[in-house]
Amino acid sequence: MTQYLIAIHHPDDYDPAVAEDAVMHRDIDALNREMVAAGVRVFVGGLAPAGAAMSVRPRAGGLLWVTDGPYIESKEHVGGFWVLDLPSREDALEWGRKAAIACRAPVEVRAFN
Repeated sequence: MTQYLIAIHHPDDYDPAVAEDAVMHRDIDALNREMVAAGVRVFVGGLAPAGAAMSVRPRAGGLLWVTDGPYIESKEHVGGFWVLDLPSREDALEWGRKAAIACRAPVEVRAFN
């Protein structure tokens, strides 16, 4: 079995309080229950907004540069993710499809090395 990251991408200005809250959260809860019942869910987590991120970059001489905000300036950021233990890439894509529907957002599916 291989572990896969199923990452949800939200627009930079995403506000979960405004999004179809009740229906979307019900669908995500149902997806989480389905993952647990299937025995594939290893870990799940939602992330704070990208504006709350801190970036740490190495500099010459072993120094570090710490800045407010996400590492990459982008119109979309990872808003949450699942780590699933699955037998195949096709299974990972199927869970990714379900995640995109439940979250109403683009999803990235990627295997761990």
